[in-house]
Amino acid sequence: MRFDLTDLRLFLAVVNAGSITHGAADAGLSLPAASERLREMEMDGVVKLLERGRRGIVPTEAGEALAHHARAVMHQMSQMRDEIGQYAKGLRANVRVLANTAATAEILPIRLAPWLAVRPQVDVELRERQSTEIARSISAGFAEIGILSSAVETGSLVLRPFAIDRLVIVAAREHPLSQRPRIRFADALEYHFISLVGGALQDHIDAQAAKLGTKLKKRIALRSFDGICRMAGEGVGIGLVPETAARRYKRATQIGILPFQDAWATRRLSICVRSEKEPTPLALDLFQHLAAKEQSEDR
Repeated sequence: MRFDLTDLRLFLAVVNAGSITHGAADAGLSLPAASERLREMEMDGVVKLLERGRRGIVPTEAGEALAHHARAVMHQMSQMRDEIGQYAKGLRANVRVLANTAATAEILPIRLAPWLAVRPQVDVELRERQSTEIARSISAGFAEIGILSSAVETGSLVLRPFAIDRLVIVAAREHPLSQRPRIRFADALEYHFISLVGGALQDHIDAQAAKLGTKLKKRIALRSFDGICRMAGEGVGIGLVPETAARRYKRATQIGILPFQDAWATRRLSICVRSEKEPTPLALDLFQHLAAKEQSEDR
């Protein structure tokens, strides 16, 4: 078997995502190139590594064994780069972080800036994912640090407090909802929404609507909380955004902010690693920085 690092990285990405399409994107390959590599891996090893199941792509027993060894190889490569980077001038180091939408857009830019500013040779690969996917990815060793909702099943992951994420409704100040002190999500579903273009947060919101047996009435989908607040302020529809974003844009957009009664709209976020003994020294330093930042803000 002649698997190279690209093969192993792709295989782990596919296993982690449960999809060749998403795995190829995570590994930075086109779908045809990824499919061809996976075929060659099975042909070279004369063994079936992946099967299509009801929930997408799943590894066979041989695939599970390969994934286990691939994780160990990728972890050793990461450690090697980090340790050599302490001696080699100009060699860049990388830490991979997975986070939900609120952490990615609202919290991490502020938290990461001072840490990165004093480490010019370090890059952070930040990717947005749903909390369940993050837990699975960190457990599988596909990323070093995750930021997720504490409500999801995290198994044996090491967790530290990170932040409180509250979702609120934003609407024009003259909108009927703006006159209420708070609202249930079910009562908001009769109105038209300004939604996000895909992403983990929008998937989470859509899933909550599906639990109620319905879908959001979406007038338009935008890429930023700023855009949602501005359109909501003009009376285009209502939006669902993190409270931090709503308060930041309130003055400039003429919006009213309406809290939710639903428990799912308030989430305690945690930062996690698979084990405090496994991350590279650089990743562990970032993990401790982000965890300590939350504690200092709580005082």
